[in-house]
Amino acid sequence: MVIKVFLASLSGSTAKQQDVVGFLEALKIDYAQLDIASNEDNRMWMRENVPGEKKPTNGIPLPPQIFNEEMYCGDYETFFEAKEDNTVYEFLGLTPPPGSKKKEIVEAEQNGDAHIAELEEDDPDKKAETDAQDDIAEEEEPAEDDEESRKPAEEEEQEEGEEDRAEDELVSEEEEEELRELEEEEEQASEED
Repeated sequence: MVIKVFLASLSGSTAKQQDVVGFLEALKIDYAQLDIASNEDNRMWMRENVPGEKKPTNGIPLPPQIFNEEMYCGDYETFFEAKEDNTVYEFLGLTPPPGSKKKEIVEAEQNGDAHIAELEEDDPDKKAETDAQDDIAEEEEPAEDDEESRKPAEEEEQEEGEEDRAEDELVSEEEEEELRELEEEEEQASEED
């Protein structure tokens, strides 16, 4: 089975397209890039084979669109969700390689809590999918600071906000005083007349 990724070489959504292609390469999944900008047959096939309920309101699906042979898998948003949920193989209609992480919800009957247990086989390639996701996530998103370094920044922002409000109040008080002085001057001027 070949995964087909319909792309547009002249598209504004190249980052999304590269995200899909880069992730497939990282997982060593065979795929074919089909350009809809330079090949009318590819464009027509893609438009005809995206299910009606998956098409946008204008009826024209935008790349990237992903298929497993003739089976529609999804667009970038559904691909991204599968990537986040660690279910890319299922999304693509492929059998995960031995050692891939799978998540299983386990109901604890004694206390009624649901737990997620990650099951891994003993295989040197067992982290391939997760490692690929981590690598791509590191490229896309800046590393999150730990909680301790975020607290001072949050406190600093709060203090700055309080200082801004205090300045606004000070300006308001000064304006009020100027208005009072003007009113007093006008009263004095009218009394003199």
